[in-house]
Amino acid sequence: MTPSTMEWTKPLKKVLYVLPAPAFWVGVWQVCALLVDRHVDGRGNELLLPYPISVWNALVSMLGTGDFWAVVLASLGRIAVGLMCGVLLGAALAVVTHGSRWCDRLLSPAIRVARAAPVASFILLVLLWTGRNRVPAVISALMVLPVVWDSLSQGIRAVDRKLLELAKAYRFSRFKTGKLVYLPSLRPYILTALTNAAGLAWKSGVAAEVLCLPDPSLGQRIYYTKYYLDIPELFAWTAVTVALSMALERLLRACLAKWGKGWAA
Repeated sequence: MTPSTMEWTKPLKKVLYVLPAPAFWVGVWQVCALLVDRHVDGRGNELLLPYPISVWNALVSMLGTGDFWAVVLASLGRIAVGLMCGVLLGAALAVVTHGSRWCDRLLSPAIRVARAAPVASFILLVLLWTGRNRVPAVISALMVLPVVWDSLSQGIRAVDRKLLELAKAYRFSRFKTGKLVYLPSLRPYILTALTNAAGLAWKSGVAAEVLCLPDPSLGQRIYYTKYYLDIPELFAWTAVTVALSMALERLLRACLAKWGKGWAA
């Protein structure tokens, strides 16, 4: 096999490996839509389960408009702000609660309550206290904070005490101890926390948009399509939301993996 042939076969193998699962589920969707269509005697199934081609056409028509990209960027911006704030606050609280037993007793119950409380309750409460355009960012931060705090708290407790004693014996500064001892030990916990936090921030942020209807936003479009019974477009917006979530999580994993390699080096 020549080198040029090998270059062609590698992408083809990847496509053949990835394609069967989506093709299977699209086929299942098509069959189910056809059965619904027969059950309601006509195209009335567009209100229940539209055909894949109907959703595809709606998606293509959306992609060609500037309004679509404005909506996507607005939601990404709000949720990214919430994610960053939640990560920073969660990391700071993990350090504070580890360093002070009284702070741990005071703050830990509140953080655990925030983690256990229903997202919808928080959304409605925050909506009473702030403008609707800020709710998705606040909710994303509140949902991310406990996850980051819990993961980093476990990581800090798991740091090797012998390494800390060695750093103390060599009179390392706090900055040097953090850089050479804590950060390498916390690396897997940080990667896990950030990956989980990104998906949680996205889901909770879009849920907040559906309830609060900031303009423009993915949640607003999802709500309006449901309200006006434009079900193919509802499916299209939902597909966009899921695709963005998966793409962002994969991008974050790739960036963190590269960052982790450089860090370890």
